[in-house]
Amino acid sequence: MEFTREEIKKFLQGSDDEYLFNHAKDIREKYFSNEVYLRGIIEFTNHCEVNCNYCGLRKSNDKASRYSLTDEQIFNCVDTILENGLGTIVFQSGENINDDIDRLVKIISNVKKEHDLAITLSLGEHTTETYKKLKDAGADRYLLRAETFNAKVYEKARPQRKLSDRLQCLENLKEIGFEVGSGFMVGLPGETLDMLADNIITLTEMDLDMIGIGPFISHPDTPFKNFPSGDYLLSLRTIALVKILNPTANMPATSAMESAKRGGRLESLKYGMNVLMPAVTPSDLKSNYNIYPGKNTYIKGDNEIVTIKNILTESGYTYTGARGDSIKFKNRNKY
Repeated sequence: MEFTREEIKKFLQGSDDEYLFNHAKDIREKYFSNEVYLRGIIEFTNHCEVNCNYCGLRKSNDKASRYSLTDEQIFNCVDTILENGLGTIVFQSGENINDDIDRLVKIISNVKKEHDLAITLSLGEHTTETYKKLKDAGADRYLLRAETFNAKVYEKARPQRKLSDRLQCLENLKEIGFEVGSGFMVGLPGETLDMLADNIITLTEMDLDMIGIGPFISHPDTPFKNFPSGDYLLSLRTIALVKILNPTANMPATSAMESAKRGGRLESLKYGMNVLMPAVTPSDLKSNYNIYPGKNTYIKGDNEIVTIKNILTESGYTYTGARGDSIKFKNRNKY
């Protein structure tokens, strides 16, 4: 640990932003130069069986326009990713979509037989048996954000769910052999600065391959609708601290940063983030993957990959479609 808990708190309070951001920028450039890994994300269904109090996809949200992509639509999305030279496909859905697992296993298996690329999954909590089935089909990585590592805040945000179950899933995924990612939101209702500092420390101790950080964004169709969204500058400080403490972890720049501030997703690349995941979900459906306001709506045009490539080039970054396997994971498994 490079910083003590008290030092982390002081940085979160803005004690020395110039040092914090410059240090994070130096570390990002040391390990990733100015490269940004592009990974195409397919949000294949927005059906969800869970009632998270912050998420627009929650089961009880009768205002959500539900969809599930057909196999043909999914393979068309895969073709778009491949045609644009990306080496990673991300499959994401609402949580506990058990009916889709067997179908997804077949799709993953077919894709891996035909193409040399990485497959990342973000499907929520499942049994160890299900995780093994997905790994055997060819999936390489699994992202399971905890959103907070404080049990009381967690249970308020995810009623009838336990943080301990979430953490056990992450352990199971590691044991099965996935590259594993997690992360948290900044500013969830009930969170204090002390809790945020503890989140950073807990996350670092988990020795993750991928880390996702972004502010809580208040959604009008959820029980958390009247709570203020997470602070943008505090989120940026958190990202910088997490990068300093986890220098080789792959960190996707989240659209939540863009929702919090126009240009925020790009700014977060300076201080730690090194991955962007353009959505290739069909353009007439992707706005329905409405986890929070602004998700999948600020990039215009039919091909989000091309738009993001242009933005990165204009901003001085070098984009790459390489697999971008975790440095930690490769070092951990080289013997």
